[in-house]
Amino acid sequence: MNNSTVFVLFRELQKQLESIEINSLVIARLLCKIIPNNCPFERKIQFGNHTIISIPPLCKLNPFYDQLIALRFKSSVYLMEKCH
Repeated sequence: MNNSTVFVLFRELQKQLESIEINSLVIARLLCKIIPNNCPFERKIQFGNHTIISIPPLCKLNPFYDQLIALRFKSSVYLMEKCH
């Protein structure tokens, strides 16, 4: 696969994620559980009070990060509308 094919494939998957509609409480709850609301990869390795190394959040390197966060947001909004 060349780079343009990979880009087209990623873009198509991004569109599919963006087009998902939430219409089930079970699905909305599941998505809110499995998609973290913040980047889980950020870490600080400390020794005592001194930070030895700081690993920055790498979520923005994920080509589907924005779509997943939007999907979690849609799920949260759906839950708020249906549960209140």
